[in-house]
Amino acid sequence: MRRRQLILSTAAAALALPTATRAQMTGRPIRLVVPYAAGGPLDATARILAERVKDSLGPVIVDNKPGAGGNIGADIVAKAAPDGLTIGLSATATHAVNPWLYKRMPFDAAHDFAGITQMVRVPNVLVMNADTARRLNIRTVPELIAYAKRNPGKLNYGSGGNGSAGHLAGEMFKQQAGIFAVHIPYNGGSPAQLALLSGQVDFNFDNLATAAPNIRSGKLLAIAVTTVHRSPALPDVPPVSDTLKGFAIDTWWGLVAPARTPHEVVQRLNHAFVEALNSPETKARFATLLAEPVASTPEQFDAFMHAELAKYQALVKASGASVD
Repeated sequence: MRRRQLILSTAAAALALPTATRAQMTGRPIRLVVPYAAGGPLDATARILAERVKDSLGPVIVDNKPGAGGNIGADIVAKAAPDGLTIGLSATATHAVNPWLYKRMPFDAAHDFAGITQMVRVPNVLVMNADTARRLNIRTVPELIAYAKRNPGKLNYGSGGNGSAGHLAGEMFKQQAGIFAVHIPYNGGSPAQLALLSGQVDFNFDNLATAAPNIRSGKLLAIAVTTVHRSPALPDVPPVSDTLKGFAIDTWWGLVAPARTPHEVVQRLNHAFVEALNSPETKARFATLLAEPVASTPEQFDAFMHAELAKYQALVKASGASVD
């Protein structure tokens, strides 16, 4: 026990020291576990930040550990030594949806992590095939709701699968709007978007970064974004909440450490990553990914993750989605 306490106190002290001194004391870089495959937007933003904090924290090595909807990588962080040398990405899926979607979870999302800072918010967007929207004379959320009420059961929507962000956004929309639309799950977001482009489904809730090229080309009509406020990436597109008060369901991710990581270590990490998130260079690079940097205190991020966990409990239950 005394040896473990000595190791933890040494690591905590090391993080508070200049980079060279810390490197000499620990002999290890910081490991940033990304619970998804390389090349995606979460991985890209993690690598951007890892590069920007190297002067204040020393080397940060991004380690991709995909699998089980992000649960494998998140579990690695949950079970790592709480010394600040292993941190990870938390996301909507791993820390809000999966605990209710999976019947067996390897970690406790509410208690096994210490928030460092939120990183990013990416709006989802309610989109229709442009030809379908013209044919049905739908351009706004009120017009979509009115059509659905006049024609019960005639609309359908696609998603990347049961329990996916698009599925849960669709169910939330149906509940709050008081309408019915048939959910058609596909094996991933790309097949769902292809189904929308070909007219097999009437509308989708898609990630803005994925939908943007087809919105720009005119193949898809962006009806509304799912953030409470308008997105800088689509300033002319209103939020769903203009019609359905309080509607908010977007994609987010942030940084977490294992629970019981010393407070001073978490604060040191927070300071470095928040400074990186607020830099003009980071904002410019994130903008190319249609990702909005969102810096927060550790306490704010912890409270946010707990609120999201509670919100998705009801949504997943209402959707009936489940993974064995």
